Amino acid sequence: MAVTALPAKAATPRRRRVLPGFGLSLGYSLAGLGLIVLIPLVGVFVKASGLGFEGLWRIWTEPRVLSALWISFGTALAAAAFNAVMGTWVAWVFVRYKFPGKRLFDAMIDLPFALPTAVAGIALTALYGPSGWIGRWLEAAGIKVAYTPLGITVALVFIGLPFVVRVVQPVLAEVERELEEAAATLGANRRQIVWRVILPTLWPAVLAGFALAFARGVGEYGSVIFIAGNLPGVSEIAPLLITIKLEEFDYAGATAIAAAMLLLSFVLLLAINSLQARLARTQRGRA
Repeated sequence: MAVTALPAKAATPRRRRVLPGFGLSLGYSLAGLGLIVLIPLVGVFVKASGLGFEGLWRIWTEPRVLSALWISFGTALAAAAFNAVMGTWVAWVFVRYKFPGKRLFDAMIDLPFALPTAVAGIALTALYGPSGWIGRWLEAAGIKVAYTPLGITVALVFIGLPFVVRVVQPVLAEVERELEEAAATLGANRRQIVWRVILPTLWPAVLAGFALAFARGVGEYGSVIFIAGNLPGVSEIAPLLITIKLEEFDYAGATAIAAAMLLLSFVLLLAINSLQARLARTQRGRA
C-alpha cells in the first residue's frame, strides 16, 4: 500500500518588530524615564526631606509661600480653562471653515512654541502696561492688567493656547459628518448636535489640552516675571520664589517649595487624567 507523503507545513513568517522585545523595550523605557524624570524628582524630595515634616510644614504654611502657590496654581487653572474653551473654538474654525489667510493664521498658532518666553513677556508688558497700546485704554476703564494676577493669566493664555488647539484639531477633523447629518435628519437642532454628538467625542482631547496647558502654566517663568511685577503677596509666582530662595542660598527652602509644587501638580494632573480616561471609556461604550 503506497503511503502518500503529507506536504510539509509552511513555516509561518516571523513578525518583525521595529523595537526589540517587550523585556528590552520595557527596560530601555524605564531606564530612560528614570534618568530623565524619576531621579531628578526623587532628588528634590530627598533634599526636602532633610527638613523633616515640621520644617516642611513651617515653610509650606508661610504666608508668602501660600500666596505664591495660590497665584501660580490659580492663574494656571484659569488660563487653562479659558484655553480649553477658546482653543476648541479656534480648532473648530480651522477645521470647519475656509477663509483667506487660513494657513497663515494656522501657522501663527505655533509661534508661542518657538518664541522665547522672555520676549513674549516683554511684548505683553509693552502691550498691557499702564502706557501700552492696550493697557492705557484698559486703565482708563478701571481694569489693570500688568503687575496683577490678571496679567499673569494673560501671559499663560498666550503660551498655553497652542496646546489645546493642536490636540483638539486632529480629533475634530476625524469626527464623522454622517453622525451630524443623521442627528439633523432625526430632528436635532444645531445646539443638540453640538452637545450630544460632537462634544462627547471631543471631551477627552479637550481635557488632554487642558492638562498640557495647565502643566505648562504652573512652571512658567520667563513670560510671567515681566508682566507680573513680582510683588510678594500680590503677583509673586512660586517659580520666582524658588529662584529667590536659591539666590539666598536657601536650598532647603527652595526644594521644599518645589516639592509642594510637584505634589499639587501630580494630584491635579492625576485627577484630570482619570477624568479623561473615564470619558474615553464612556465614549467607547456608546460606540
